[in-house]
Amino acid sequence: MKAPVFIKKSCFAILAVTLMALLVVGCSDDKEKITKAAPPVKAVFNPFDHSKDGVVTPTEKHKFEDAFAAQCVARETKNSVNKDIDAENAAKPCGCIAHLMVKDLTDEEVEKYLTEHENPRSLQIKFDAAAYHCTQATVPNKGFTVFNTPKPKEEKSFFSKLF
Repeated sequence: MKAPVFIKKSCFAILAVTLMALLVVGCSDDKEKITKAAPPVKAVFNPFDHSKDGVVTPTEKHKFEDAFAAQCVARETKNSVNKDIDAENAAKPCGCIAHLMVKDLTDEEVEKYLTEHENPRSLQIKFDAAAYHCTQATVPNKGFTVFNTPKPKEEKSFFSKLF
């Protein structure tokens, strides 16, 4: 008699599980769910990405180059005794520096320099890099040679003498 009670309980459990499975499957909608539009993903700020900056016009670049070269020459000849001669000597490196800086200018830097008369830190960094490049190309060489160590005499080994 105990076996029929077990069979009744197991049949009841199987029937309950089947009914629940059918209800879960039957409750789903065939309609597409309307989801809320997710807020747009904010791009991470990259201070080195200048692709979204405004375009610097060639006229602004030329104004910047002239103004920066003039300021550079004035700064170099500030404490000079022969301002005319030193201005001529400083014009070439200062022009080179200004020309290199113009290649990678942003509109914010041009605006700060030309209208607000400020030197942002980014311009100082560009100035240092351009000054290094321009002054390395014009190192004066007045006949001084670098001290070279004398080359050792080639001694022939015993076997090289035989062959």
